[in-house]
Amino acid sequence: MQNRRDFLKTAAFAALGSGMAINNVFAGESAPALFNINRRGVNAKMKLRFFPYELKLRHVFTVASYSRSTTPDVQVEIEYDGIIGYGEASMPPYLQRELGTMDSVLAFLKKVQDGIGQFPDPFQLEDILAYVDKLSPGDAAAKAAVDIALHDLVGKLLQAPWYRIWGLDKDKAPSTTFTIGIDTPDVVREKTKECAEQFNILKVKLGRDNDKEMIEVIRSVTDLPIAVDANQGWTDKHYAIDMIHWLKEKGIVMIEQPMPKTQLDDIAWVTQQSPLPIFADESLQRLGDVAGLKGAFHGINIKLMKCTGMREGWKMVTLARALGMKVMVGCMTETSCACSAAAQFSPAVDFADLDGNLLIANDRFKGMEVVKGKITLPDLPGIGVVKL
Repeated sequence: MQNRRDFLKTAAFAALGSGMAINNVFAGESAPALFNINRRGVNAKMKLRFFPYELKLRHVFTVASYSRSTTPDVQVEIEYDGIIGYGEASMPPYLQRELGTMDSVLAFLKKVQDGIGQFPDPFQLEDILAYVDKLSPGDAAAKAAVDIALHDLVGKLLQAPWYRIWGLDKDKAPSTTFTIGIDTPDVVREKTKECAEQFNILKVKLGRDNDKEMIEVIRSVTDLPIAVDANQGWTDKHYAIDMIHWLKEKGIVMIEQPMPKTQLDDIAWVTQQSPLPIFADESLQRLGDVAGLKGAFHGINIKLMKCTGMREGWKMVTLARALGMKVMVGCMTETSCACSAAAQFSPAVDFADLDGNLLIANDRFKGMEVVKGKITLPDLPGIGVVKL
């Protein structure tokens, strides 16, 4: 029989996993009893710290519209009673309108730093993150950084990883794709040889005039399944569907954002004709976008930097499943901090693209790992990272 302490802790996990606020679950003496198990200082306050951190890519990264060798990033810490939760904001240059710039992220985090002390309890996730969200209409990456750090903190206070709090089996985490950027045939061939030995599925960035050449070069090296991200690069729906049929013959298993997000009707036409599942990326940002994409896409690609973090990401998983849609979890170029946070709900998705930490040379954390191509979640509380 469960004793009272075990029952309270189990009930708390269920409350968090369902999106309820813990403070509303218990009445009387039961709530303080639970919290005293996990926090020592009843007068403790949350403190937020942050600093810029430039991510250095191992190789120049090229997609349909640009190339880069670094990514701006901001590292965040929330401390409560001696426990520290880690988060980060990654802002690839091509997404700065949606995610924010270095200056806007730092300014936003200063606002949060000044206001987070008004909340006496880090378990008040809904209230805290609603407050953070209302500070500005944008700044998605900065909001994600706060969200991730707060989830890491709460998980550590509960002494449980978030995949357990959400009721997921970590052994069901999928293999992650590894991205091969657009490059010369010789470089693509060498990258493919290296990746084919470590991963079970590859991802290829298309959307230029050498798409078929890219696929043929990769196929000269390996017959591994391939996910394709066209990055809105195909502008004609007839060309897009012809490419998709050709790609299916070459062993491609899914297509991400085949056309510009402004051409939603054309995308819906392609989706209805496509022999492969079509996933939304640039067409999707937050929870409010999901329902409107049903019928236009088979599935959605959830990225924490775009959707403001784990809280909303998990709600997007739940809504997409309720709508009968497939789900993918993706990332930017990020440290193992944000990638491990996203990996916490990876056991609930169909595809995963969590290789952002593998693309950088200056990771600050050890967390989620890729073992024989498969996402492997550590048995650590919170988001499952330790600082190097």
